[in-house]
Amino acid sequence: MEPALQRAFDLSRTGSLPAAIAAVRKYLAIKPASLEALNLLGLLLTQSGELDLAEAQLRRAVELAPNSPQAHNNLAHILLQRRRFAESARFATRAVEINPGYAFGYLTLSCALASAQDSLGAIEAARRGLSLEPDSPQHTRNLVIALDASGRFDEALRAAEAAHARFPTDAPLHSMLLMFLNYTDRPDIAEVHRRFGELHPASPPPPLSVPDPDRPLRVGFLSSDLRTHSVGFFIDALLSHAPTWVSTHCFSQVAAPKDPMAQRFRAAATTWREVGHVDDATLAAVLREAKLDILVDLMGHTGGNRLPVLAGRPAPIALTAIGYPNTTGFGAIDYRLVDSITDPPGLESLCTESLLRVDPCFLCYRPPDDAPAPSMPAPDQPITFGSFNAPAKIGPRTAALWAGVLQAVPGSRLVLKSKDLSESCARDAVRDRLQAAGVDRDRIEFLPAAATIAEHLALYSRVHLALDTVPYNGTTTTCEALWMGVPVVTLMGDRHAARVGASLLRAVGREAWVADSAEDYVRIAAGLARASDELGRERATLRAEIASTALCDARAYATRVYGALREVWRRRCNGKEK
Repeated sequence: MEPALQRAFDLSRTGSLPAAIAAVRKYLAIKPASLEALNLLGLLLTQSGELDLAEAQLRRAVELAPNSPQAHNNLAHILLQRRRFAESARFATRAVEINPGYAFGYLTLSCALASAQDSLGAIEAARRGLSLEPDSPQHTRNLVIALDASGRFDEALRAAEAAHARFPTDAPLHSMLLMFLNYTDRPDIAEVHRRFGELHPASPPPPLSVPDPDRPLRVGFLSSDLRTHSVGFFIDALLSHAPTWVSTHCFSQVAAPKDPMAQRFRAAATTWREVGHVDDATLAAVLREAKLDILVDLMGHTGGNRLPVLAGRPAPIALTAIGYPNTTGFGAIDYRLVDSITDPPGLESLCTESLLRVDPCFLCYRPPDDAPAPSMPAPDQPITFGSFNAPAKIGPRTAALWAGVLQAVPGSRLVLKSKDLSESCARDAVRDRLQAAGVDRDRIEFLPAAATIAEHLALYSRVHLALDTVPYNGTTTTCEALWMGVPVVTLMGDRHAARVGASLLRAVGREAWVADSAEDYVRIAAGLARASDELGRERATLRAEIASTALCDARAYATRVYGALREVWRRRCNGKEK
């Protein structure tokens, strides 16, 4: 890279994105046909969220250099960011056609194909990349993601385990494996989580800047999901109803300037910083410079997390909440936000964090403003059970439960919907799983993806009764079903991920829909299916009842959570906590 452009790139990686963009524009004023500068400006504008301008620069680069694989790949990347997946795949394909040995191009191509619902093509692209760079964790991660998207979850899990064994210190690969384990009944889940902390040791917490137990607190939130995303529906209360003695500081890893939920969060927060473009060292410095008292991680081991950044302890107290249904296993995280249903006394041994219970529920749901009114299925429609959960959650135990329910209600049907079921190979994999458990393929229907959240919610009018998954319960899907007046039947499990359904249902006063055994699950679901009058009453009244419960009481929830954080702070000030 030209020295001037290298300096601009270095500026961007250390957090000075506006200065970096200005430097490249100054360079282009002198050399307007510089392919290197156009590509860099497109990259920087993408990171800043100025996607229209970024795309224009990268299209100009392709025009100037029609045989440049890098130019085509960079344009494919911005189109991927803009969710124009098929177009992205075309430019990424052209990049590797120009240079079949361009390994980096296969990274973009695999991502683009997976996003365009061509997981088989994504698998092939990832394997081509691996053939060129066999020691690349990035190509390996893409392969695992594509295998999962194709419905081959067991194969994806085996690939993730093999990849972790080969690259044990690669944190993203380890996180991917941990995320996958939540879908299983493996007895070593807690142990594999603890291994993350062993492989990524944390520094001791820094001293408190001003150890005053009653002073105002600076609370930070770090996430890729401060936008229209499942996590967004649950973080809203903490940003919109923070008490006067708390200042909230958001660190967003995704630039989404036009996203309505991101706009609302940005307006509610005391400060907002977009940090997706900065490297780990710079992010750690940004967090330290914010002089936070408490840092709340909202991602855990979900994709795109920045857990390794927290190893240096940029804040004296760190908490993980909402986004991940298990311990992080990471010594840099002091507390996990839970409740007495998800994590009752006795489950502490499964966690490396101290459990911060905020009863009656560790979540608060903010329903979409444009949710349609609840409505029942057509009178002539057979009893229809439904699940809008990810297909990875439909494992052998879930399939057996659902088979029992369908057998107990002759003539009933099962409707499934998920963006991850857009491909025929994923649907076939789910059908095969359910058929192996005893569900006739003709009783299964897949609903198409919806363009908007309102359209997605309207599809609950096709469902009489929602069936939860085990051992990884639904969360957003359960709240959505309830908001649309649809009862949800869940099975109480033995760990957090398997007890979220029970927590949500008890928060809305529907303990009767929580089963203690597989037989009880079938009995409850079959009984509700036969009680047409009760289903009609729930459809008409459930939303109004939920709105007045703890699940939707944002102000009370914020009071509980921030009260718990105040108590944690006081204990630290008084030397009663680490």
